[in-house]
Amino acid sequence: MSDTSSFTELYAPREFTDGADVLSSKHRKLSLSRTETGASLQSKGLDSSIPMPDIIAPPVRDPIFPEEYNLETETGLVRVETLHSLGRTRLPASDSEKTAAEDLDPEIEFVTFVNNDPENPHNWSATWRWWYTFVYSWAVISAAYGSSSLAGGLPLIVEKYHVSTEVAVLTVSLMVIGFLVGPLLWAPLSEQIGRKPVYMISFFLYTVFNIPVALSPNIGGVLVCRFLLGVFSSSALTNVGASLVDLHNETRGLAIAFFSFCPYSGPVLGGIVNGFISVDSGRYDLMVWMNMAFAGVMWILMATIPETYAPVILKKRAKRLRKETGNDNIMTEQEAKPLSFMELVNNNLVRPLKFIVTEPVLDLVCSFVALIYALLYAFFFAYPVIFDELYGYGDDKIGLMYIPILIGAGLAVTLTPVLESWYKAMCKRRKPVPEDRLIGAMIGSPFPCIALFILGATSQKHIIWVGPALSGIAFGFGMVLIYYSLNNYIIDTYAKYAASALATKVFLRSAGGAAFPLFVTQMYHGLGLRWASFLLAFVSLAMVAVPFSFYKYGSTLRHKLCKEDYSAHL
Repeated sequence: MSDTSSFTELYAPREFTDGADVLSSKHRKLSLSRTETGASLQSKGLDSSIPMPDIIAPPVRDPIFPEEYNLETETGLVRVETLHSLGRTRLPASDSEKTAAEDLDPEIEFVTFVNNDPENPHNWSATWRWWYTFVYSWAVISAAYGSSSLAGGLPLIVEKYHVSTEVAVLTVSLMVIGFLVGPLLWAPLSEQIGRKPVYMISFFLYTVFNIPVALSPNIGGVLVCRFLLGVFSSSALTNVGASLVDLHNETRGLAIAFFSFCPYSGPVLGGIVNGFISVDSGRYDLMVWMNMAFAGVMWILMATIPETYAPVILKKRAKRLRKETGNDNIMTEQEAKPLSFMELVNNNLVRPLKFIVTEPVLDLVCSFVALIYALLYAFFFAYPVIFDELYGYGDDKIGLMYIPILIGAGLAVTLTPVLESWYKAMCKRRKPVPEDRLIGAMIGSPFPCIALFILGATSQKHIIWVGPALSGIAFGFGMVLIYYSLNNYIIDTYAKYAASALATKVFLRSAGGAAFPLFVTQMYHGLGLRWASFLLAFVSLAMVAVPFSFYKYGSTLRHKLCKEDYSAHL
């Protein structure tokens, strides 16, 4: 059968005007359109070479058409037979083996977006895309806010439940451990049912489970529910970065740069707000109700955002077309070649854990990210010791000391567009390598060390409080630049398995963030205010070598230490 002889009903191309068009697109008039030909696909740049799937591509066994989820065609249908005519097949290793590509029925028609497709998030108006970016970013802040929301009122927990300070600290650590567990559920689930249902389910549970945290008669109930809050809210930390990639194309770098500010600013905001609640109201439950209100507002706002994940949008379109036309051969490649349950477990659990053992390059980079994240939580427990002992400040005034961290983080965000512009200009001059992403980390890496040395040197009674407080500016500035830069480096270095590598990063980062609160207070009491900060500064100083070493020797180190060249598509 000729690849132009099959007809089906598709949405007529139309200029996109605003986000509301997405909601009404189902009711548009349908028109008849043909499937793509080999010539039309070649005019779109397709040939026999199969590109590396994009970082947000769905899990597909041995894909032959990764472009499906970001390509716009005239007809919106591409036959497997046509792809085979272009050479899109994978040869078997032996005569006894067959690849998934050869097993596909040549009559299968893969669904794509049509030209100027109103359901393609990249075609939505800039106003709506940036509004959705703003909402998603605040959802990340909400999740991170919750993790530190009780840190400003630990004495109230000690008093209410008659427990030690060490047990009260677990209310923070256990929620951060939830950040470690949650991505194992939400990341693969979003690839199957979409971003929006995941956000709706998880943030509803995140909102509701604040109730038992506030009303629990014993500390055990609080600790269990705080862990669950971390699991539920981690959907934002896990999936929002991918949602921003769904929304942005040319502006992707700027959106990700803004997003890099959020996971770190949320805990700082929690410390500021709840310090005042703790002192002014003396109510432990009011801190929890505030977190519940924040989560509930974000749940409502995210409910207004349409689905952004292209594979799920196209999967729904394929289902609709099968029903309307009676042609069961219309589908997405994800539907045609889905992964088994064990393959999904390997992608989302086994491989990220395996990377910890087998990929020292990833371990070093993730260790730096984990250290910065852990130091942020260390500040939440170091500042109360320092400012209480030296100046007698309560939790309300101590919360104000976190503001310089936000200022420093904001300054870093203003620098990231400059780094993005430099990177794009460099890409026009030559082929990029992963190490080009390390410029931001090289700029930012000395600042956490500088901040901690300032904090230690100024933690004396005869020095005004401005000294230790302003150390937060240096820390916030370095923190965001390091995270932004190393996150991009991980994606480019492990492009073939970027999702697994990022899962490894989340695992190690959350482990560090959960561990530090458990001993920081005791460390400052045992070593003294000055030497405790100096010890953390020396650890930070040692990590400064990581981005500089990788920038100079990264290619050699990746060749020697990585099991394969995961960045081959760059």
